[in-house]
Amino acid sequence: MYGWIWRHLPGNTLVRAVISLLLILGVVYLLFTYVFPWAEPLLPFGDVTVDGGDGAAAG
Repeated sequence: MYGWIWRHLPGNTLVRAVISLLLILGVVYLLFTYVFPWAEPLLPFGDVTVDGGDGAAAG
């Protein structure tokens, strides 16, 4: 897949590297802006199984 993308980018190696970096930054931006906030309520990160101190004391 990455080879296919690389072959279809215009320009020489330096131009392709810059375009690839911009594409990666764009994907990361979209993930952090739209995908991760949308998926956060669907993930079980708030379901903890550790109590706040009512269990047995370590000792």
